[in-house]
Amino acid sequence: MAVSITVKGAKMTIRMAIPNKGRLYNRTVDLLIKSGLDFGEEWGRKLYITAKNQDIEVVFIRVQDIPKFINSGSVDLGITGQDQIINSGYNLEEILDLGFGYCRLSVAAPEKSNIKTIDDIKDGCRIATSFPKITKKFFDAKGKKVKIIEVGGSAEIMPYMDISDAIVDLVSSGLTLRMNGLVEIETIAKSQAVVVTSKDALSRSKGMITDIVSSIRSVIEAESKKYLMADVPASKLEEIKKLFPGVEGPTVMKIYGRDDMVAIHVVIEKNDVYSAVNTLQKMGSKGILTVPIDRMVQ
Repeated sequence: MAVSITVKGAKMTIRMAIPNKGRLYNRTVDLLIKSGLDFGEEWGRKLYITAKNQDIEVVFIRVQDIPKFINSGSVDLGITGQDQIINSGYNLEEILDLGFGYCRLSVAAPEKSNIKTIDDIKDGCRIATSFPKITKKFFDAKGKKVKIIEVGGSAEIMPYMDISDAIVDLVSSGLTLRMNGLVEIETIAKSQAVVVTSKDALSRSKGMITDIVSSIRSVIEAESKKYLMADVPASKLEEIKKLFPGVEGPTVMKIYGRDDMVAIHVVIEKNDVYSAVNTLQKMGSKGILTVPIDRMVQ
């Protein structure tokens, strides 16, 4: 992945922030490694690392601080949750949905309480949350004057401790809420992991940012595909072309010494592997292989 540029004889380094821990960390690291970033043996032991042979520095910071660092210009881009961007209140640019870290920010109340809907939350109700800005904005829009209690984590315990009447927190499966006697009453926002930057960063480093985003996108697109190779009857070629269109159509090659068979290479959906192999077998195909694809650029 080429990201180096030269300005007046000097190279520029782009700085990227990623979560230092938590539910987004492992998948983020996996994506960057598969994208071709090489951080050697220092990976996981330092708070900032420069990729080998690439002018990219990755810094590991708290997921909730990433929007702040981008807005201040301390980093050029980052990977964080949409919930953190919304809560920050900053006007940032979301440039790639990453398809993981799905969750929702919801209002929840004790199952045994009288709060069953948002209408049941009266003025003066105490709401515990790690997302004070978006929570205030939500209740202000509802015309409700609630007392927001900011917590660093474990908001679910607050109603039990009689510190709050309800909470606003991230929910994925809802199991944690149920285990703590809470029920969702309304969703404030849906969230997933995204690549985010600022208008200022795009104006000064658009080419470098585009290269990084394209590399990550190519990994995500490849993960849902398989590369299929097979020797197929030449008489079935037109039918096979219709069944397996690939990206720009299958690659067809002659087999030495055979006029009745040709070799095809084609990209297929991972979910279609089972039916594709069975269909080819029934057509008389031989030597059928499927292999993973590391990256796919369309």
